[in-house]
Amino acid sequence: MKWLLLLLVFVGIFLSCKKDKIQPVVEETVDELLMPTLPSTPFAYDDFVPHDYLTGQAYDLFNTTPSDNPVTNHGATLGRVLFYDVQLSKNNTIACASCHQQEYGFSDPEQFSTGLYGQATDRHSMPIINLFMGFRFFWDMRANGLENQALMPIEHPVEMDMDLTALTEKIGSLAYYPELFNSAFGTPEITEDRISRALSQFMRSIYSIDSKYDQGMQTNFANYTAQELMGKDLFFLDARTNCNNCHQTHYFFNPSPRNNGSELVYTDEGVAGISGNPNEVGFFKIPTLRNIEYTAPYFHDGRFSTLEEVVEFYNSGMQAHPNLDERLTTNAEIGGPPRQMNLSQEEKDALVAFMKTLSEPAFLTKERWSDPFK
Repeated sequence: MKWLLLLLVFVGIFLSCKKDKIQPVVEETVDELLMPTLPSTPFAYDDFVPHDYLTGQAYDLFNTTPSDNPVTNHGATLGRVLFYDVQLSKNNTIACASCHQQEYGFSDPEQFSTGLYGQATDRHSMPIINLFMGFRFFWDMRANGLENQALMPIEHPVEMDMDLTALTEKIGSLAYYPELFNSAFGTPEITEDRISRALSQFMRSIYSIDSKYDQGMQTNFANYTAQELMGKDLFFLDARTNCNNCHQTHYFFNPSPRNNGSELVYTDEGVAGISGNPNEVGFFKIPTLRNIEYTAPYFHDGRFSTLEEVVEFYNSGMQAHPNLDERLTTNAEIGGPPRQMNLSQEEKDALVAFMKTLSEPAFLTKERWSDPFK
C-alpha cells in the first residue's frame, strides 16, 4: 500500500508538470476583431503640389512616379493599411511600419531593426521621405523602382519572411481587404502586383516640403537665426564643405551612391556586394537630409547617434579609401587624400543648426500617414 501511494503521488506530479510545461510560441494570433479605422472619405493623397523652387529640370528628371501607377486616394489608403498590417509577416508580428516609424521620420531609432524571429537586420533602416524622387532603393541600390522595392522586405527571411503567393491568400481571407482592393483597382482581386502598387502609392505620398527651410525660401530666410544663416552659407557656399555637392537640390538627396570614406576595409561592401565591381566597394545610397533631425542613428550601419558626430566625421574622420568620392578629396580625384575641413566649433554647430531647419514637426503626426489599426 505504501509503494502504491508513492507511485500515485509520482504520477500526479509528472502529469502536473507535463500540463504546465510552456510550449514555444512560433506565431502570434491577431485579434480577428482588429480592423483598420479609416475616414469615410479618403485622405487627399493626390494633393502634392511642389513649391516653384522644388520643380524644374531636376524634378522632371528624378520624379520617377510611373504613369501607370500614380498616387490615388483609394490606392494610397489601401497602401496605408498594408504598410501597418502585421499580417503581412509570416508570424503576424512585423509590419513595414515596425522598421519605418512615423515618429522617427519613418526610420528606426535602433541601430538595427529587429525582424520577426528576433534577429537583427544588417543595416540601419532608411527613412521614407520624398521617395517619388529617385530610381533605385536600399543602401546598396539593389531595387530598381519603388514597385520592386516594396515587396522585397516582405519576402526577406529576417524581416517578414512571407511567401508572396501565400500572402495573397492570407490577406484575401481578411474581411477588410476585398473592398479596399475594389476601391483602389476596380475589382476585389488581390495580387502581388496590386499589393506592390498600393504600397508604392502610399510611400510616394509621404512627402515633406514644409520645414523652416521652405518657409525661409519664401521669405528670403528672414525667419533664420544668425547661426542658421551661417550654417546655410557653410552648406551651400563654402568650398571647404561642399555639402550640397552630394545632398543636391532642395530635396537634399542624390540619385547616385558614393563612397564617403567611412572605412578603410569594408566588411559590408555596399553596392559592390550586388554588382561585384571592386570600384563600387563602399558605395552606399545617399539619404535625404530632410527631417534628418528625427532619423538618428546615421550612416548605413547606424554608427553615429548625433548630427554633431556626423559633422565631426566629415570634418576630420574620413578614411583614405581607394574609392573615396572625388568631392571629398583634396585633389578632386577618386581615392585622393581625404579633405580635412578644419571647421571651428562655432561652424560645426552652425551646420547642425542649419540641418535642423530641414525638420517638419507636423510630418511626425499627420493622421494620413499614421497607423490605422490604433
